[in-house]
Amino acid sequence: MEEIVWSARASKDVHTIYQYIAMDSKFHANKWLDKIRGRINLLPEQPYMGRVIPEKSDPNLRELIDGNYRIMYRVSKKQIVIYRIMHASRFFK
Repeated sequence: MEEIVWSARASKDVHTIYQYIAMDSKFHANKWLDKIRGRINLLPEQPYMGRVIPEKSDPNLRELIDGNYRIMYRVSKKQIVIYRIMHASRFFK
């Protein structure tokens, strides 16, 4: 079982997206956050469940698509690093 580690950028992404959604509805912002956390919490048991990020060809750099958002992460033997959470229309550099 790998440990989940959040990068500073991913934490900022979540905060920014949450605040944006909360401008219209705190209920929906909380629902979105619970859904994202739920998907991420599945990763220690199934770290390769996400697809390889199309912009990269590294089999350990993967993403889960959840609605309009991409949850990007790197898998290693000891941890899963959540790198970014961003809108699906955006290109990952």
